[in-house]
Amino acid sequence: MAGSSPQSTNAASVVVVDPSGRRSTVAIESLPFRIGRQAGNQLVMRDNRASRVHAQIIREGGDYWIEDLNSRHGTYVNGARIERHRLQDSDRIEFGSADSYQLIFVGAGGRVARLIDHFPEPAATGSKLGKLKAVMEVARALQAALPTQDVLGAVIDAALAVTGSERGFLLLRNDGDLEMKVARDNAGNALAESDLQVPRRIIRKALEQRRDLLSMTFDHAGATGIRAEHTAADLDLRSVVCVPLIRIGAGLTQETIGISTANETVGVIYMDSRIGVADLSAGNRELLQTLAIEASTILDNARLLEEGRERQKIEEELKVARQIQQSLYPRQLPSEGWFRACGSSAPSLQVGGDYYDVLRVNESCWAVAVADVSGKGVSSALLACYLQGALSAASHSAQTIQQTIELINRFLVERAEGEKYATVFHCTLERDGRLRYVNAGHCAPLVASSDGRLRSLETTGVPLGLIPDANVATVETTLVAGDKVIIFTDGVTEARGEGSEFYGADRLRRVIKLNAPQSSEHMHDAILDDVRAFTQDAPQADDVTLVVLEYRP
Repeated sequence: MAGSSPQSTNAASVVVVDPSGRRSTVAIESLPFRIGRQAGNQLVMRDNRASRVHAQIIREGGDYWIEDLNSRHGTYVNGARIERHRLQDSDRIEFGSADSYQLIFVGAGGRVARLIDHFPEPAATGSKLGKLKAVMEVARALQAALPTQDVLGAVIDAALAVTGSERGFLLLRNDGDLEMKVARDNAGNALAESDLQVPRRIIRKALEQRRDLLSMTFDHAGATGIRAEHTAADLDLRSVVCVPLIRIGAGLTQETIGISTANETVGVIYMDSRIGVADLSAGNRELLQTLAIEASTILDNARLLEEGRERQKIEEELKVARQIQQSLYPRQLPSEGWFRACGSSAPSLQVGGDYYDVLRVNESCWAVAVADVSGKGVSSALLACYLQGALSAASHSAQTIQQTIELINRFLVERAEGEKYATVFHCTLERDGRLRYVNAGHCAPLVASSDGRLRSLETTGVPLGLIPDANVATVETTLVAGDKVIIFTDGVTEARGEGSEFYGADRLRRVIKLNAPQSSEHMHDAILDDVRAFTQDAPQADDVTLVVLEYRP
């Protein structure tokens, strides 16, 4: 989004929420205020679904109006499509797509930071609590529509109104220091960070040493109160008030905020006066503590909202990564002819570290690879994708199968530095039944004859990525008609049942023997059905990958 500018005191504005959830405030200073994807608009929406000049905001008779400019997908205000609409505070403007830009209209002088001005001064001190609660209820209601920064501005305004202080600052903890978030005077004017001349270390020390509201009154004549020393005298301050902001927890109330520990303090509202003394008379301390709880709630909600957005973003990215990973698996496996195969891989997380592939080398040769990368999650999935690319690019001839494995091993040793390794079973099967394979530390595949006899294709070397010059030998064997090769990862044999026991190799062998005369597809489904029956579909700690090859010359 282009066209951001600071909000003018007297101009109306729009709060812009872009498709990624980021918020910014743009003042409506140039009229007509045009909105669209074309450069030159006052507000440029970087969304191809928006029209070049989608809509405009104009002013007539003191009111702001929004007009749709014959846009393709329409302009909506508070969910209703409009051609022309008079705007009011907090109106929600959308542009025909739920996941596109959203605007919140804020009328001139209507920003939440000065809501306190809309309430008359109460006649009695006892009514201040009602005034403050009313202000904060309005701020809370607008929090979903306006940036947290503006709502925190309202907090400072309310605190200044309650105490009669001249200047207010809201600071939050950040890596052991205090970071300025809001700075303003009692007229609502923004202050610079340099206007807070009291060293932050003194404020931080005060927070660490005191559990509740801290106030100091300085009498420079020395007659009453606490005599100022050094900083206070230099700045000519009459009074200072610090209100700690406490991390909100279960059961935290106004009655318990005063006994919170220093470790639970997330920030502070600091106020000072150079002329008058802060009004901390009866009831005002309770007001400030109520305000502190409200501010802490706002901050905690903002933190939870941001964490939720981050989680959602990560989940969406992982979902895309899983879709990409799944698309890399073979879309179709041969089910007719002399070579047949059936395979699947189910990750334990969104993305997995297992990989399998079945490639046709030529009319009389097929290549198969199954790999299991150590660990789980994104890093393992990335390494699995690399293995797939490397093995797919290999020529798969009997002479190069070992060379390919050695190259992959060197790459993993150099790049992963021992933190990641992979077990790999890679083979080629030719029409005459010759099966050449390397087994780099992988679970030994089983060859099942149609009469139920089983033999293992044992390891021929260590896993890839552990030893720089590891030798992984190539072994040749011969299949006969009806033979099936069952290749699996340890997620199959180590699947856990209700009693936490493993599925185990013995149970796998029994299922294979029972289904030896059946097709590769039947064998594959029978094994997975038995694994699911054993685990009762409980979540598993490892990826489950299974490939069954069938030789039918």
